[in-house]
This record gives sequence, C-alpha cells and structure tokens, in this order.
Amino acid sequence: MAELNSILADFYERDIGRLIDELNSFENEENLWKTAGSVKNSVGNLALHIIGGLNYLVGTTLANTGYVRKRDQEFTQKDVPRKEIVAQLEKLVPLIRATLAHVDMEKQFPIFFDKPNTSNAHVLTQLALHLNYHLGQANYLRRILEM
Repeated sequence: MAELNSILADFYERDIGRLIDELNSFENEENLWKTAGSVKNSVGNLALHIIGGLNYLVGTTLANTGYVRKRDQEFTQKDVPRKEIVAQLEKLVPLIRATLAHVDMEKQFPIFFDKPNTSNAHVLTQLALHLNYHLGQANYLRRILEM
C-alpha cells in the first residue's frame, strides 16, 4: 500500500474508533439524539451521516459495494440503538482499509465531488477531515449534554 493510502487508512481507523468511544461515553443513550448550542445535528445523526457518506463515497464509488445512500435519513432518522450505530461504524474500518489498499490516489475520483477533476487523494483526504470535524462536534455535544 502506498504511503498516503496507509496514512489515510490509519487516520480513518483512529477517528472512527474515537467516534465509537464518544458514542459509548454517553451515559444516557437518549442524549445521542439531542442537540445543544450551535451544533444543529445530534451525535446519533452525525454518526449516521458518517456511516452513509463513507459507505457511499468509499464503498459504492471506489469499492463497488452497491450501498445505496439515503442522505436525508442520515439527518432525520432517530432512536437507532447505539449498538447498531457502533456495529455499522466498526464495519467501515475494514472496508476503508481494504479499499485504500488498491486505490490509485492520483486518478480522478469516479464521480463529481466538490469540483471537476478531483483526485482520489483530494476526496479521501477531505473525507478524513470531515470525519474529524464531526468527531469534534460529537465530543462537544457529549460534554455539554452529559454535564
């Protein structure tokens, strides 16, 4: 696996693990579906958004898994059991690692993303940063809601 592929796979695994830790740190599972402050999406919905986005953009687009994304439901679905969300996040790690092992980072991403002619390296880096951004929101919400 090329160096960038391996580095990104490690970051995805680390931050998905951290998101799982945030979900599991909620003492009151109902708080997964609450918001506070300027964060308008609940931790549960942020996790569903990460699951949907990565399953589609990495799974379907690069690994041909056939996953069908229902983006609107990522933000409207509520009360999904924590253990189900965690299980879906855990499945992302081997999918991402196996996919990145074979991705040519210099090739153009197969679908339009952000701007024309975007490379796989650009998209996969941006997705890792997006995951980290939502991880920060999850941490903030947990600390506010579980005080």
